[in-house]
Parts: sequence; structure tokens; C-alpha cells
Amino acid sequence: MKHILKTIIIYLYLLILELIYNLATINNFLNINLIYKLTFSLGFAILINIIISLFSQKINKIITNILFIVLTLYFYGQFIFYKLFSIPFAFSSLSLANQALDFKNIIFSTLKNNLIETIFFLIPLIIILIYFNLSKLERIKLKEFSIALLSYFIIMIIGIGLLNIHKNETYSPYNLYFNINNPNITIQKFGLLTETNLDINRLLFDFKNKVMEEKEVFKETKESYNKIDIDFNKLINNETDAEIKSMHEYFQNSAPTNQNKYTGLYQDKNLIVILAEGFNRIAVSKELTPTLYKMVNSSFVFNNFYSPMFLSTTGGEFQVTTGLVPSQNTLRLWKTKTPNILNSYGHVFNKLGYKTYAYHDWTYTYYNRDKTMPTLGFNNFLGCKNGLETKMNCQVWPPSDIEMIKATIDDYIKEDKFMSFYITVSGHAEYNWYGNKMALKNKDKVQNLDYSEPVKAYLATQIELDQALEVLLKRLEQENILDDTVIALVGDHYPYTLAIEEINELEKDKVDSTFEVAHSNFILYNSQTKKEEVDKIAGNLDVLPTILNLFGIEYDSRLLMGKDIFSDSEGLVILSDGSWITQKGRYNASLNKFIASDKVSSDYVEKINTLVQNKISLSNLLIKHNYYTIIEESR
Repeated sequence: MKHILKTIIIYLYLLILELIYNLATINNFLNINLIYKLTFSLGFAILINIIISLFSQKINKIITNILFIVLTLYFYGQFIFYKLFSIPFAFSSLSLANQALDFKNIIFSTLKNNLIETIFFLIPLIIILIYFNLSKLERIKLKEFSIALLSYFIIMIIGIGLLNIHKNETYSPYNLYFNINNPNITIQKFGLLTETNLDINRLLFDFKNKVMEEKEVFKETKESYNKIDIDFNKLINNETDAEIKSMHEYFQNSAPTNQNKYTGLYQDKNLIVILAEGFNRIAVSKELTPTLYKMVNSSFVFNNFYSPMFLSTTGGEFQVTTGLVPSQNTLRLWKTKTPNILNSYGHVFNKLGYKTYAYHDWTYTYYNRDKTMPTLGFNNFLGCKNGLETKMNCQVWPPSDIEMIKATIDDYIKEDKFMSFYITVSGHAEYNWYGNKMALKNKDKVQNLDYSEPVKAYLATQIELDQALEVLLKRLEQENILDDTVIALVGDHYPYTLAIEEINELEKDKVDSTFEVAHSNFILYNSQTKKEEVDKIAGNLDVLPTILNLFGIEYDSRLLMGKDIFSDSEGLVILSDGSWITQKGRYNASLNKFIASDKVSSDYVEKINTLVQNKISLSNLLIKHNYYTIIEESR
């Protein structure tokens, strides 16, 4: 009887932790999926009760105190991580742990801003510690142990059996448990503990991503497509690995994007791609950032462009440089396996005889860029601590983008044809006058504005980017190559350390914290291109294929998850939690809610969900299996 009572107390404690985490993040606890949270949490409660009853009373109390403290800290840590990055922490991110300390001030600020939630997490911990420290925790008897263990297995069998309800839907509990990896939706369905269990198992063992069947199969017409000749039939017949075989079959049936009137528009021109730290449309001002304003409103003007956040800068970088969808596990593989990235800027422009360069005005090993830059074809990547520090001041935080442009432009500006890739840092959080030298440097330009301090500090950091672009344009013009140079600039993510209320200080139409907060600008600037507005839905994922098409570069659009914005493919923006935006509406995956902006068929949401999940899974598999090398070797 005592063990039953203990199990009930632990069960209630776990449900309360799940409830607090859920209410503090996605606020979607009481829904049809509650049955799974109730079932699997009961299994965990039985297992925990067994663990804290295996030894003498003294040892059991020590284990109990440690276990409940660790559990509470884990839930709380997950909450803080979600507040920072809008996704749950996955253990595959441990390979990036060396970067965590660089966010310590931002983390402390997040802790300070969420004190109420902190108290709510502490209350159940205090109560359960008092209860168990006042209770007798005697060693469990063999009969009770056997009953408890049998009960655990019965509960788990019931839970697994319940998974078969609506098992054919893309995000069915069955698929989330066995076939696909989508942590946000898994937590919505099962709770954080079950997702953690799945996450650890998938990290330790070779989890097989399932490519879901899509109803529409491509039928080729007489149009010209962005694709290369790949004998998929031969690849399929010779392949024994089930995952790789499913990839061959998927790509064989996928629709390539069409070539169009913009194909080759910028052929043989120079290219400068800039991944701008924290850049968002709220930074664009005719008065404060005139160069950004001019570039945003010249050449191609993208009215419905989004820069979703996927685990900070590294996720934005992955999208823009590979055309693939990042996830924590995919990013881990990219940074550790150093796979071939077939269509990346460095590789394709090297083949065309361009001189290619890459720069970052912070530590060159940050996010393992010393490893990932060569996978992108940049073998001469320059950052702080591998040479750039001799040309500019890398001792301040953050360093100056102006200094980076001045220090590096002479490397390539005299070349016949060049392609340069910059990752800026001046716009990095935190946004205040004491922790950001670039904000302090430009404080006088924003001090009298009627905004809060974080907003003014953010704008001050973007002024540094604006002035860096001014330097760049003037030098190109002085060398008489501005007309022959294309500049593509995109933000890595929105300024996520600003509260939504602070972002809305700069927004005429108040934005939500899921979709419109990521609404941004994509600068695609050439001084000879007449202004043209583009209304298609697009995002960071589409930058690489759009540039490849504009430069007339041969590539296979089926092997990229982003699509050429100028093609006739339907626009699609994928968010980190599996939510998405199309011309016909937007789907909130965490709430399982679709908001239509046009008439859609009854199966439209399910169709796009399948497409989105396949793009996430295939991005992972492309990196996991070094698939681009398989394709190259087959030709």
C-alpha cells in the first residue's frame, strides 16, 4: 500500500511538472493527446518508485533527493532553452555545449525575466522533498518489486497499443514514436519525459527516419528544369540500405523547379552573400539605416520573406548555405561528419573559376566553422584567431562589421571574378549599453528615440551593419565593379532576445510570436536591376536555390529542400517546431491549428504536413549518409 501511495505522489509530481512546462511554453496541455501523457507518465512514476526503493533507507533518501532535484532542474532548463530558442533542447546539441557559456549573460537575463515560472517549478520540488524526507523509504520487497515491474510493463504495453489510433496521419502518435523525429510535436502529444526518452534512444542507437509517402508524383513535361541526369533506377536497384533507397525513390518522384525568365540573369557577375546577425525588417529605416533602406527597396523587393529561427545563428547559416532544413541532430552531424555539400556557394563558384572567400568577425572555431566552412567549399575561411585579428580589433564584444569589411575587401576586389561570404556579428545580443560595444558606439544616434532601451540598443547595432554596407558599396563603386556585383543579404534569425512587446514597438502592424515575428527582408541587390516586387511566400531556405538559378548554375533542385523563389513552385516557409506558412494559410504545429487565407481542400493541411516532415527528415538523411557524394560518384 505504501508503494502505491508513493507511486501516486510521484505520478502527480510528474504531471504537475509537465503541466507547468506546457503552460509556460506552448500552453496546449488539455487536449485529445492527454491520454498519452497520463499513460506514459504513470509508467515513469512506477519506474522512479522502483529506483528509489532498491537500497537501504539512507541511500534511498539520497537517491530520492538527487533524482527529484535533477528532474526539476531538467524541466526548468528545458523551459529556459525553449524561451531562448523556441524549440526543446535535444541531447544531440551537447556537441555545441562549448558555445553555451557565450550566452551566459542572455541566459541570466532570461532567468531574471521568468522569476514567476521559476517559483512555480520550485513549489512542487519543495513539497515532494519534504514528503519523502519525512517518509520511510525502506527497501522494496521482492514480491512488491515484481508487481511494480509487471505493472510498468503493462502500462507501457497499453501506451504502445494506444499509438495505433489514427496511425496513418503524418503527425500521428504512432509515427512520432516510431518513424519521425519532431520534438515539439512529440512533446505536445506525449510530454517532455517521453520525448527525452525517445531523444536519448535515437542518439544512442541508429534511428531510421521514415520518408512519408506523398500522394502527388511528378510527371515531366517539355519545360526546362533545374535538374541533372541521375539514373535513380540504377541507384535503387543497387542499393541495400533501406534509408538510402527510400531517398533515391523520393527524389526520383519529386518535382524539380522550372527554369524561368530569371535563369542566368546574373551569370558571370561577382557575388557577395552576407548572413547578418539579428537582422530583421524592423531594423530598416530611411533615417537610421539609409543604406539598408536603399538596398531593401531596390532591385528585387521581397514582400513575404521570413527568417525563422533554428537554434540561433548556426541554424540560419545552415539554411542559407545548404538549402536544407536544420534540426539539432542534423546540425550535429554537419559539424562532426563534415559531409560534402554539393551545391554550396564555395563548391559551385570554385568550379566556375571564381576566387571564393569566407569571413566572420568572431572566433573562427565558433559553431565548428573551422570544420563546416570546408564542407561549403571555403578552404580559406578567415575569422578571429586564425588571422583576422591581425587586421581588425577582435578584443571587443561584439567586433565591428565596418572593420571587417575594411580589413577584407582588398583580398578579392581586384579579382576577375569573386564570390565572398560574410557572417556578421555586430548585431548580436545582448541589447543594452553595458554588454554590447557596437550599441554603445552608436548610442548617440538612437538615444533620443521614443523606444525602450533594448530596442534602441538593437537599432544601434544595426547601424553598424548599415555603415559596413555603405563602405562596401563605395569601394565597389570606386573600383567600377558595382554594376557587375550582386549582394545578397539575409538575417540569420529575428532578434529573439527582444520581447515580443519590444519588437512591436517598431512594428506598425503588431506581430505574433510564432509567424510574423520572423517576417523579414531578403536583400538581392544589383545596381543595374530595376525595382521589382515579389509577393511569393519565401524564406532563408530558398536563398541558395534562388541564387543558383539567377547565376545560371547547373544544379538539381530535387536535392534541395528550399526552392527558387522565381520558379512556379508553391511558396513554403518551415518553422523550427514544424509549423509552416504558404500562400493559402498558416499552420501552428504546437497547437495543431490551421488559419486559412484561401480556400483549401480537405486534405491540404495533411499534405503540407507530410511535405514539411519529409523535408526535415531528408535534410537529416542527406547529411547522415553523405548523400551528395553518392550522387557525384554515380555520374
